[in-house]
Amino acid sequence: MAVMLSMGLTSETVSRLSALWGKSAARNAGRMHLLLGHLLDTAAVAEVMWHSYLAPSLRWRLDEISGGRGREWFMWVCGIHDCGKATPAFQSVDAVEAARVIAAGLTWRRWPAGKRWRHDVAGGALLAPLLRDAWGRDAAGWVWPLVSGHHGAFPSAQSLTAPREQQGRGAGWAEVQRALVEVFTRSVGFESLEGACPRQPLRKAEQLALSGLIVMADWIASDALCFPGIADVADVSLAGARRRAEAGWSRLRLSGGWGQLPMPDSRLQPLERRFGVEPRASQVELVERAWEMPVPGLLVVEAPMGEGKTKAALAAAEVLAARFGLDGVFVAMPTQATSDPMYEQVLSWVRSFDPELESEVGLLHGKRRFNPRWRGIWEGSAVDGSDGCTGDVGDEYGAIDEDDEFGMVAPCCGVADRDGPPRWFLGSKRGLLTGFAVGTVDHLLYAATRTRHVMLRFAGLAGKVVIVDEVHAADVYMRQFLEEALRWLGQAGVPVVLLSATLPPQQRQSLVDAYISGATGRADVSEVVPVPAGYPCVTAAYAVDERPVVETSTRATAPWRAAFPMELAWLPDVTVDGAVVADAARQAVAGGGVALVIVNQVERAQRIYRTLLDRGFDGEVHLLHGRLCTAHRAERTERCLQRLGPGAGGGRPARMVVVATQLAEQSFDVDADVLITDLAPVDLLLQRIGRLHRHEGTRRPAAVCCPRVMVSGVAASPGGGPVFLPASKLIYGEWPLLRAAALVVEAAGPLTCEGDDASEAAEVRGGPHERGRRRGWSIPAQVPDLVARAYGDAEACPAAWADRVRVARETYLEEQEKRAAAAQEFVLTRPREWAAPTLAGLHCGGAYGVRAEEELDAVVRDGERSVEVVLVRRLPGGYAALDGSRLGVHGEAVQDDVVDRVLGGSVRLPARLTRDAEKDLAALPGWSAHPWLRYSSALVLEQDGWASLGEYRVGYDEVLGLLVTAASRPEGPRVGGDDV
Repeated sequence: MAVMLSMGLTSETVSRLSALWGKSAARNAGRMHLLLGHLLDTAAVAEVMWHSYLAPSLRWRLDEISGGRGREWFMWVCGIHDCGKATPAFQSVDAVEAARVIAAGLTWRRWPAGKRWRHDVAGGALLAPLLRDAWGRDAAGWVWPLVSGHHGAFPSAQSLTAPREQQGRGAGWAEVQRALVEVFTRSVGFESLEGACPRQPLRKAEQLALSGLIVMADWIASDALCFPGIADVADVSLAGARRRAEAGWSRLRLSGGWGQLPMPDSRLQPLERRFGVEPRASQVELVERAWEMPVPGLLVVEAPMGEGKTKAALAAAEVLAARFGLDGVFVAMPTQATSDPMYEQVLSWVRSFDPELESEVGLLHGKRRFNPRWRGIWEGSAVDGSDGCTGDVGDEYGAIDEDDEFGMVAPCCGVADRDGPPRWFLGSKRGLLTGFAVGTVDHLLYAATRTRHVMLRFAGLAGKVVIVDEVHAADVYMRQFLEEALRWLGQAGVPVVLLSATLPPQQRQSLVDAYISGATGRADVSEVVPVPAGYPCVTAAYAVDERPVVETSTRATAPWRAAFPMELAWLPDVTVDGAVVADAARQAVAGGGVALVIVNQVERAQRIYRTLLDRGFDGEVHLLHGRLCTAHRAERTERCLQRLGPGAGGGRPARMVVVATQLAEQSFDVDADVLITDLAPVDLLLQRIGRLHRHEGTRRPAAVCCPRVMVSGVAASPGGGPVFLPASKLIYGEWPLLRAAALVVEAAGPLTCEGDDASEAAEVRGGPHERGRRRGWSIPAQVPDLVARAYGDAEACPAAWADRVRVARETYLEEQEKRAAAAQEFVLTRPREWAAPTLAGLHCGGAYGVRAEEELDAVVRDGERSVEVVLVRRLPGGYAALDGSRLGVHGEAVQDDVVDRVLGGSVRLPARLTRDAEKDLAALPGWSAHPWLRYSSALVLEQDGWASLGEYRVGYDEVLGLLVTAASRPEGPRVGGDDV
């Protein structure tokens, strides 16, 4: 290389440098690749990323810290990542490649087996002293962890010490290591290592994002199909690496999002042009806040159900992106079911900018294969089939090529179809790197966990606007990760929009504090959130020169729909049988209309549904719960949306009852005339009420023209206090239920014992005198007050309940503290670590060994673990899918459409079956070679329709869903498990 000659290196050093290998022939499609060649390939990929992928905000920041040389510095920091391979610890791994290194005069002694030094850690140890000499201790201190962390975990400074034999003993090794760093540094455009010194450090969150981009560049440059090995140093050059990088980038069809988004022509253009709507007052306020914030910050939106928060959030995202140089959006939803309709909405929105951006929108959840729109765009692209579900192969010595960690050889890392989307983003941990993404909130929470490759996930958030919908749905355990994510996003300058219909004031405060602590760099900062002037409202939080600023709505904003009275009545019933609820639903729509029944227990829902059928209900009945197989659940959800959604129009049924569990609680855009619901905490109860009289223009029978709610799952004890459905207490705890019951008592009158006055309580066509006696609720006007009272410190329960409430509250708070503490084992940083200015030691301690997505689910959600299985039927000559599609003798499915039907039989088992399922179930033998099936556990239903699992018998009914009964119980009424 010309650079070597211009540096005046000795021929011996040049010879040795030319022998160092970076990719062995055995692991690089049969062609060895020189170490210097791989460093330059990675630098060239980084250069393409600079122009074609990085958000403007990231480029601006890197220019700022490098004195205007951000592109060269980004190339340098990405390319230098593998310098630790210039050590005996790595060069000795492959005997064939090592022979050439030894022949050049670089030797080593043997060391004990199992004591090999990882090359990522070795890179930090090699680079740190060189940088300290050239740059000073401070600059070296935050850059070396970027090198040592490129295999997914950041070691501590103490771990950089290793036996001298593995680092390289003697002047020869020291000289060639210095030469490698200097030759590479000059090759990318710096006159010396000193000239590459950054002028100022990046903030720690920015370092984390940069680390993820380094990993991305390294993985792309490790693709042997796009970057075949070069064994002759004379053929290694930056110009050649640039040609390879451009061709490889084009072949993979990678790209970012918007690039530099132009400023909208007017303040309300993002609403009017993109959505074609007349902006509502609450939407206008949010967009105005996005225009007025002087720096990226947090926007907390609280508005009634059906107010149009999501459209406003997307419009605000456009404004924020244009103003602050953001490149895309991630929309986080509470569940897989809510992610799918949001994916459709974001697709339509993105197409309004450029139709070709459609292929840049990722859907991130485990059931995306069943989304027809996603499949229509991405079908045929997933060559590895992992879909984010495979685990990583261990990289004990740091010698395994990065793409091998996904169980595939480098050429399979994702070459896209000529006109297809970039399948590279389908690989494990890469989903957030797409320009735009919609998925479950778990993917945001994963980026706040102390797990391997967390930097890759965080890099996918940096440079985007992050929108979190239904933020109230996060429980106390999940909130630890959400608040941790907000701290890091605040420090990285990532704008965040949080949406909620019902957010307790304390929760709003803690979310604001988390973001502000990141934006100011102070863990203990807290800025009191002013009381909003009304509802809907928007709270803005940001920091100017590390000074926190928190503002909220100073004038009342009228909701799009005026407040309307909501009549509440008790329907006392705490039986699993639910016959009282079934009768009340039937009576409620006797004159026509739609009743939505939401209960807290699958078995209760199944029995209510069956009772309606058994008693000859004259109308449509639908059952929706979490123990339906994937295909049936999707079909029924779609059917309900078609019949009751905003576009139902004249297709609305004359008489219909939908019986559901909490699946119908949020982002289920249906319009019911009457609601029967089990008691739940007030914020969730209000979410359920949000399905009632939801759409404008719906024609309703006279008997149900006024919105009415009957609250069940509770009854009065002989002593007068409430008795709750056992499943409800298990899910929510007693204290929130007591507070909710007290607020309903104010609106519906005193509770009665189960069976007492049930007919009167259930009678929704009560006379004027009865209606006048009940105060009801005014929705949405009372929403903030109800939520604040439910979770506030002031006592809201009757005095007769005082002792019980006190004990329940103490128990509840103690449990909340335990759950919050349990999350600390997994959060990315503990409070005492937040002030650390670098990433060194970030992965020391904790659970960073978690590898598979399924394990991550258990990290960010602390409920009882449950297992998803694929139901198949045993036949005399083999197996069949749940829908009857024939499989081979060993369960093999030779056609993709059959695979889809097999996976359509996936269902999640009740938690009490988890241990037996993990112990006894596995994939069928014929599934081992199929990427979509090999990680699935099969539950084989015998020819009588049942399977034995531990102490239980499990079956599946096409209508009722999963059925679970004790093995000793005589077969009779076959009803399903008692989990939600």
